[in-house]
Amino acid sequence: MPQAYRISNPWAVHFETCTITDWIDIFTRPVFADIVLDSLRYCQSNKGLQIYAWVLMTNHIHLIVSSDKTPLNDILRDLKKFTAKNIYEELLNNKYSESRRDWMLRTFQARGMGNAENSAFQIWQPGFHPVELKNRDIAEQRLNYLHDNPVRAGFVRQAWDYRYSSAIDYMVDRPGLLPIVIL
Repeated sequence: MPQAYRISNPWAVHFETCTITDWIDIFTRPVFADIVLDSLRYCQSNKGLQIYAWVLMTNHIHLIVSSDKTPLNDILRDLKKFTAKNIYEELLNNKYSESRRDWMLRTFQARGMGNAENSAFQIWQPGFHPVELKNRDIAEQRLNYLHDNPVRAGFVRQAWDYRYSSAIDYMVDRPGLLPIVIL
């Protein structure tokens, strides 16, 4: 399946968005959020992923990232593939209490049947929407948009109070859950 958007310069800094199929609010459970955070840490340590900013919302993630080792599109592809497999396995094994488990599994399986590249299940929507941050104004606009996402959603009053975000690194000068490089 061809992606609607492509990264033309895999070494440049990009704003990326990856969204869960049908916008299912799966990251309301820490076990699923931890799968994504652990995978991002792995990509930082082993694939050269540079994270400048991030926010993990209930059903999508925004990242400002680049890479100095592996092409960015390869990292994002592998990240989505690995996290999808692990989220799906976690749902199947039901090692915790997830009241929506059966519905989620049916939805992810149904979406997988409609995708020739992944017929078993589809956790993430295909592709992603890269925006190359070519200048300071675009970078600041995307950084503010990313960090304000939980405030606009009504989850917190101040961006730095949202646990799954790099806002604390920028606004309070304390380390968040992921190591980042300040823009």
